[in-house]
Amino acid sequence: MAFCGLKNIFLGDILVIIKLFLKLNILLNEIILQRPLEAIVLNNHQENYIEIIIIYKQLIISNFWRDKMLDIRFIRENSDKVKENIKKKFQDEKLELVDKVLEADAEYRELLQKEQKLRHEQNTLNLEINKAKKEGKDIRELLEKVKTIPKQIKELEEHTKALKEEIRRYLMLIPNMMHPSVPIGKDDSENVEIERIGEPKKFEFEIINHGELIEKLNIADFETSAEISGKGFYILKSDLALLNMALINYARDYMIKQGYMYVEPPLMIRKRVLDGVYSAKEIEEMAFKVEDEDLYLIATSEHPMIGMFIDKVIDEKYLPIKITGYSMCFRREIGSHGLDEKGLYRTHQFNKQEMIVISKPEDSYKFYDEMLQHTKGIFKGLGLPIRVLEICSGDLSDLKAKSCDVEAWSPRQQKYFEVGSLTNMEEAQARRLNIRVSNGKEKYFPHTLNNTAMATSRALVAILENYQNPDGTITIPEALRPYMYGKSTIKAEPKKWWI
Repeated sequence: MAFCGLKNIFLGDILVIIKLFLKLNILLNEIILQRPLEAIVLNNHQENYIEIIIIYKQLIISNFWRDKMLDIRFIRENSDKVKENIKKKFQDEKLELVDKVLEADAEYRELLQKEQKLRHEQNTLNLEINKAKKEGKDIRELLEKVKTIPKQIKELEEHTKALKEEIRRYLMLIPNMMHPSVPIGKDDSENVEIERIGEPKKFEFEIINHGELIEKLNIADFETSAEISGKGFYILKSDLALLNMALINYARDYMIKQGYMYVEPPLMIRKRVLDGVYSAKEIEEMAFKVEDEDLYLIATSEHPMIGMFIDKVIDEKYLPIKITGYSMCFRREIGSHGLDEKGLYRTHQFNKQEMIVISKPEDSYKFYDEMLQHTKGIFKGLGLPIRVLEICSGDLSDLKAKSCDVEAWSPRQQKYFEVGSLTNMEEAQARRLNIRVSNGKEKYFPHTLNNTAMATSRALVAILENYQNPDGTITIPEALRPYMYGKSTIKAEPKKWWI
């Protein structure tokens, strides 16, 4: 009995293949695990074996496509939806990628079939040669036929290898499917405010720029940091340095109380991990490369935290996985609005407390809402006015299915600014990093989420403005005072000869 119609199916798990073998009473160990595919003796089940070999080869190929945002099967079966998703993101220049990847995929599968037919022919001829030898027949014609096949197979393999790389490049560029709730908009000007928390305070005096204020108080030094490191760095001193650490400790303790496991991850990651968490454009604009090493400085704590699970299969009983971590972070900020020469808002180096969740697909938006509540709770605890901004389709980066920003009020600029970002990648990030979950029956890609608990430089700007006093001092939020040795106010630091 042949496996009619199964040749073109990309099976998701080797267990499915095992079941097929068992149904035919074929000894899997003898066929696949103990003998090379080319050496299989087909006997009376030749057609079945060849179709099984084709399925097995395609299983390996389907695993190759796992590290991209979308499954090639999904694109094959839903090309119109994928194109509509691209249009909603206002990336019409990427529409042709869908047609190109489908053309390359069709050619790839066609060549695969040709390769398998050649292997079939090679096996058949080898059997005939062995039979003819035993019968004392002339085998010269058969030998002439069989010796041309390896060259043909090699040519096909080289062609399929090139096509495989071409398909991989296309799949890396096709955006993830957005969640249906994402508002349609062209750019960040069309992001949608969904909530405000806290009433902005009215000041009877002019708010001083935070960079100017902390230099005036002698609790930061931008000139010296520029001399030793260049633009985009800072030196925090005395009570401002302690306030920075207070924010880290406050956010850490808050997240631990919510049941998250605390980690301190590496500050460098390999390109393989970076490709799984950033688009090519983001790598170019954000990532610092370590010269002569396959290492990049991390741009956010999330990257090494989710990288902990690369190429792993997680037992479903351990879901959800909730982790919070602290690290220094480093960003090039190429193509951004510009670095602060004397300020903390946009810099090359900053501190961050992050949170990630790995969950079942059906649970991920429950955790999305939960993680948003955590960030809101952290900033409400600091007494800072905030709002939540839903990211529209045109401002949503390609890996994200849904995202929102938490923004704090700036009384000096009379507007809100970003202090945190929440994202559900759905299965795109897990697919890229080959993170899978097993429930005992099958393996699947989980959903991954990440959210800012605290980026201290942004939070410091919000505190320095919202807690500024007429005499230039800064009131310390009550929630941070236990981490500030009981201090309630930051005052000017006496000048020292050395700094």
